[in-house]
Amino acid sequence: MPEKNVFVIGLDEANLPTLNAVPDAKELRFHPLLTIEELQGGEVSVAALLEKARSVLDAFDGTIDAIVGYWDFPVSTLVPMLSERYSTRSTSLESVVKCEHKYWSRLEQQKVTDRHPRFGRVDLEADDPRPPEGVRFPMWLKPALAYSSELAFGVKDMDEFRTAVAEIREGMSRVGRPFEYVLDRLTLPPEMDGVGGEVCLAEEEMSGIQVAVEGYVHLGEVTVYGALDSINYPDSPCFLRHQYPSALPEPAIRQLHDVTRRVMSRIGFDSATFSVEYFYDPRTGQISLLEINPRHSQSHAELFEYVDGVPNHHCMVSLALGRDPLMPHRAGPYAMAAKWYHRWFANGVVHDVPTADDLRRIEREIPGVRIDIVPAEGARLSELPGQDSYSHELAHIFTGGDSEQDLREKYDRCVAALGLTFDETTPGGRDQKNV
Repeated sequence: MPEKNVFVIGLDEANLPTLNAVPDAKELRFHPLLTIEELQGGEVSVAALLEKARSVLDAFDGTIDAIVGYWDFPVSTLVPMLSERYSTRSTSLESVVKCEHKYWSRLEQQKVTDRHPRFGRVDLEADDPRPPEGVRFPMWLKPALAYSSELAFGVKDMDEFRTAVAEIREGMSRVGRPFEYVLDRLTLPPEMDGVGGEVCLAEEEMSGIQVAVEGYVHLGEVTVYGALDSINYPDSPCFLRHQYPSALPEPAIRQLHDVTRRVMSRIGFDSATFSVEYFYDPRTGQISLLEINPRHSQSHAELFEYVDGVPNHHCMVSLALGRDPLMPHRAGPYAMAAKWYHRWFANGVVHDVPTADDLRRIEREIPGVRIDIVPAEGARLSELPGQDSYSHELAHIFTGGDSEQDLREKYDRCVAALGLTFDETTPGGRDQKNV
């Protein structure tokens, strides 16, 4: 059987092992298409990225069997645009944008469910912007589109509201302006007239346990294949870890599946993977939808491989090739798994960053562990790209184990083995607690 050529937009070293672990990987040949630096560095130009990708694909001497990606904008929108040009399988561009554009997504969600917070647009052109009518403090302010919670701020009063609005005004054009290029390719509904890509959304704060579901739509049928808990650092909005499988009670899991199916069907999603984030309130048993991502989470690939025996990249690749995307269930070597975010809550210059050989040694010494380092030796943390508004990521640590205690012990051993050190600098715009 001839190899299938799969072009991966933003293919990175960290995901190569899990891509090569999908079933029938020996029949597949993965090709990189655009680099992470090209896709996320500086001012984004969707038109320029499209042109660069087309030049690579047009020059390719072979069949183009699939075009896939597992990153947010612009990758999420490049996949359907390129798939349309090269006649490969993908969901529609409109369905992707209905997920990515946080305001449009809320408008679609409220047509089929009430499981979402009160929300509204903030008028950034006003001399003194105010919260939308009916949206109360505490609330979150965020652009219609951003990377990894960039420019997302939790605010509890008007002083914090004004400070957050000023930062969003200053920074959101880097992603919002190129998003306009994508919106111009669509026929927008009346409720989106004049909205555009540079929009600030206000949403009432949700509370409870954060959980994400992953799934896909194949031939119009929505399938949810996993639910994961997201645990934050104490007194912080920043993720400490994602843990699979979720510990939520079965009635809550059924709610998650039901709302997800209704929303993804409403959006018109098909032939692609997705992840949806929720909050679950254990006091009331109710869920509330946080956001929809029009791609599965590459952050969870190892977790599904540890527990179910196959990384979730399998669904993405299978759908793009027109194959059955069915995931195995609990066929992996561990009962549970977690992705940990080792963070620093102050600015500083990082030193003693382990080498690749150091990391492989740690992984050999601690079974069921994989480590990806984020900063390079001598990097100033405040200059790292794609960070959230409150912390800096130092490492992603994946652990598989038989219990939550097992996962935590492996994580603690990894953090100790990394041995990172910091030169403290003048604080720069983020919480200054050390962890």
